[in-house]
Amino acid sequence: MRVAMISEHASPLATLGGVDAGGQNSHVAALSTALAGQGHDVRVYTRRDGAGLPEVVPMGERVEVVHVPAGPPETLPKDELLPHMGEFAAWLADDWRTGWRPDVAHAHFWMSGLATLEAGRACATPVVQTFHALGTVKRRHQGRADTSPERRIACERHLGRTMDRVIVQCHDEIGELLRMGVPRSRMTLVPSGVDTTRFSGYGPVAPRRPGLARILTVARLVERKGVEDLVRALTAVPGAELVVVGGPAPDRVREDPYARRLLALAVRCRVADRVTLAGAVPAHEMPAWYRSADVVAATPWYEPFGLTPLEAMACGVPVVATEVGGLTDTVVDGVTGDLVPPHDPGRLADTLRRLLGDEVRRFGYGAAGADRAGAVYAWPRIAERLTTVYTTVADLEAVV
Repeated sequence: MRVAMISEHASPLATLGGVDAGGQNSHVAALSTALAGQGHDVRVYTRRDGAGLPEVVPMGERVEVVHVPAGPPETLPKDELLPHMGEFAAWLADDWRTGWRPDVAHAHFWMSGLATLEAGRACATPVVQTFHALGTVKRRHQGRADTSPERRIACERHLGRTMDRVIVQCHDEIGELLRMGVPRSRMTLVPSGVDTTRFSGYGPVAPRRPGLARILTVARLVERKGVEDLVRALTAVPGAELVVVGGPAPDRVREDPYARRLLALAVRCRVADRVTLAGAVPAHEMPAWYRSADVVAATPWYEPFGLTPLEAMACGVPVVATEVGGLTDTVVDGVTGDLVPPHDPGRLADTLRRLLGDEVRRFGYGAAGADRAGAVYAWPRIAERLTTVYTTVADLEAVV
C-alpha cells in the first residue's frame, strides 16, 4: 500500500528532547520504517520549519519525508500552528491529486487530523487518526497553564466522530473518548511500539559513577514529566544517583530555565552531588544509557502513552512508573515494574529504595519486561496490526 503519514509539528527527522520534540516524532519514524519493512511505501508529511529544507528528504528504503509549505518557514510552537492547517490541507490535496496518491492517510495529533480529514475528503482517500494526546486530559491537569487553542477539544470530538478509524494507544484513552461522545465502534486499540533490535539487554553500557546505584529518567524538561518529584524522592534513597536524559544539548542544558529550576531544587534538597542533567542524547546512544541503569523511573503527572518505559523494558531494565494513562498498560505492576501514584515523592522514594535493595526482584522485573516488549510491542507486530486497519478502511472506501 501507499501510506501517507501526516505529522504537522513532529518531524521524524527532528532532534529529540525539545519542548515539542519527543514521543510522537519517534513513533512516526519507527512506524514508517516498520511499514516500509513490510513492503509498503510511506510518505511522511510535516510542516516546513526552515527556509533551507528540501521539499523531499529520503529517510530510508521506501520512506521519504515531505516538508509542506504551510505558514512561515521557521520553528513555531505547536499551539500556534492551527491557523496554518488550511494551507497545509490544500497543499496535501494538491499533492495527492497530481502526484503521489495514497491508499490511506494516517494523521498524528489533532491538528494533523484537521488537515488530513479535509484533504482526504477532497481526494476520496480513507483517513485514520491517532491523537497521541487529548485536550481533555491536558486541560484537566494543566488548567489555566494549558496553551492549547480554545477549539481543540471540540475539534478532537469532531475528528473522533468523523474519521474512518481512530487508533487508540491505551485503555485510558478509550475511556476519555467515550466520555467525549466518540463511538467505541470507531476505535481500534493499537499501542505504540519499540525497536527490539536496537533496544535490548545486549550491547555497550554508558559509563557509571562507582559506588552509586543509578536511577535513570528520560524526559523532556517540562514540569508535567514529574522530574522534580524524583529529585525530592532522592533525599530518601541513599546511595543512589539520579541521571536525567533530555532537554537541550549537554553543553547548553544548564542554560535551560527548567534545568536551572531542577538544579536549584537539588541544592535545597541537599542531593545536588547525586543529580546529573545529561541533556539530549543521540538516539543511537540511548540503549547504552538504559543498560547503565539499575532502575528507570518514569514519573509524569499524566502520559498518553509513554515510550521510555517500553524502551527500558526492552533493554531488560526494571521500571518504576506513575499510575497514569498508557503507563498502566505497558508496565504490569509487580511483574515488569512498580506503579506509584503521581505527585507522591514519599511513596516514590519508598518504592525505589525497596527495589534497589532487592536484586532478585530487579532481575525478575527486567526479564519479564524484555519478554513483554518483544511479545506485544515489537514494531513489526504493531505494523501488522495497523496494516489490517488500513486494509479495512481502504476496502470500505472502495465499496462506498
